[in-house]
Amino acid sequence: MIDFVGKRYLYFLISVLIIVPGMLAIAVHWVQYQTPFAMAIDFTGGTNWEIVDIARVPTTDEVREIFAKYGIRDAVPQPEILEGKQGVLIRSSEVRPEVKPLIAADLKALLGDFTEVHFESAGPAIGAEVSQRAAQAVGFSALAILLFLTLAFRKAPHPFRYGVAAIIAMFHDILVVIGLAAIFALFFGWQVDALFLTALLTVIGFSVHDTIVVFDRIRENLTRLRGMPFDSVVNHSITQTLDRSINTQLVVLFTLTSLALFGGITIRHFVLTMLIGILSGTYSSIFNAAQILVVWEDGDVGNFFRRVFRRQEKAPAS
Repeated sequence: MIDFVGKRYLYFLISVLIIVPGMLAIAVHWVQYQTPFAMAIDFTGGTNWEIVDIARVPTTDEVREIFAKYGIRDAVPQPEILEGKQGVLIRSSEVRPEVKPLIAADLKALLGDFTEVHFESAGPAIGAEVSQRAAQAVGFSALAILLFLTLAFRKAPHPFRYGVAAIIAMFHDILVVIGLAAIFALFFGWQVDALFLTALLTVIGFSVHDTIVVFDRIRENLTRLRGMPFDSVVNHSITQTLDRSINTQLVVLFTLTSLALFGGITIRHFVLTMLIGILSGTYSSIFNAAQILVVWEDGDVGNFFRRVFRRQEKAPAS
């Protein structure tokens, strides 16, 4: 039997090493742009306009000159290749419906005829509402999970601990996903949109589901293996559920990988976010959530601080 519990602090260290670069990327992005990551118009308001089959890629000055004629002074073109065709994504403040044909005519005069792939526009009020609802959704999910697990495990010793451990593991996955979103924003220009929020909430569901499977087996084994040390019960429970967790996640990962490769560019960011989040969720359920229960049961945190304070008391006065 693999000793999962004995290496719990190694797993915690791995989680920290994964999360810290993402937090640094969020800090860097905040310093540069006053946002934690690149926010799409779903959150900030504005317009995304994708066109292909253009004769050449326009410069930023050329695009801004056209948009400025209609009172839009923050247009930014981003060259891209869509399905082998040269194109450009233009991000700007909201382009009103009555102005769009005029801008399109000027763009055609500059670039020749083009094909519009995608046009999406949202006002700042809608963006602010989406941001608020996103934060509310994550907060409500955390509270509901805590209450549900506390009630579901009420017959187990210390049921509140199961809820707290699941919430910590859930926030681990949230930090991994948003951290990588910030890294991708810095290096690849990725934007966080409504699909990202959908992926994040789905990841939360998968993560908590996996955690509950492990916790439920721990609860069963606490009764069946009465008298066995808690560390051994947790280790035994993880071993029993490991095959199921891996097989379940592999099926999902195969499907998501296929979608990432063949599903098209419009859902690629969503699918990659799901891939990252589900991998993180599987890891956190086995190597974080269950290990937090062991740390809590053994009183490791309290023992650590007691040792620190004891050393401070014994240290000679300078």
